[in-house]
Amino acid sequence: MSIYVIGDLHLSFQENKPMNIFGENWKDHEIKIKENWLKKVKNDDLVVLPGDFSWAMYLQNTYKDFKYLSELPGKKILLKGNHDYWWTTVTSMRNFLKENGIENIEFLYNSCYEFEKTIIVGTRGWNISDEADDKKMIKREALRLEMSIKKALEKLQDEPEQKTVIAFMHFPPITYKNLVNNEMNEFIKILLENNIKKCYYGHLHGSSINEAVEGQYFGIDFKLVSADSLNFELLKIV
Repeated sequence: MSIYVIGDLHLSFQENKPMNIFGENWKDHEIKIKENWLKKVKNDDLVVLPGDFSWAMYLQNTYKDFKYLSELPGKKILLKGNHDYWWTTVTSMRNFLKENGIENIEFLYNSCYEFEKTIIVGTRGWNISDEADDKKMIKREALRLEMSIKKALEKLQDEPEQKTVIAFMHFPPITYKNLVNNEMNEFIKILLENNIKKCYYGHLHGSSINEAVEGQYFGIDFKLVSADSLNFELLKIV
């Protein structure tokens, strides 16, 4: 059984939100993703989607987007992105899926998810800056990341050497400023303190992809996995 990742699907089956403002490569992107998905993913695999799944504003308007996702192979785990305005409580979202007969989608929110020998942790994150409002949100999201990791560590108590913890975020958890100043922000500190070696993130599109920090820094391997950065192809990570 394998684990794949792809972020920022930005589906809009019930919304008029074309993504080709970021480039013509976004034309029919949902078809490209589906075709690649069907080539790679089997029913017993896991796919992690770190944020910005649907353009819908309200949960009741996400049905067609969730239907598209549910009909693809594998179990899916969703994180919240900055454009997922439809996101409500986990209970409400689970009930919505259940009412619509969807059983292969789960949500990661102040929680972790165990799959074979891997434990998935993560949170949305936030824009890293020195602005007061951003600092406030960063602190809140850092606590959520800690909470997710804490629950993973509880699962590791019985067999700590048999499982790997991998982190996922929507916003980039690292910037070039961190590298230039050789300083760790709150997210990096938490990942490092908990010995997490891999972190995947999304959010960046078009020319902003050039701002992505990828590779090993501060002992952590960072990778951008937004849909267009992957050329709309799922990335196998385990």
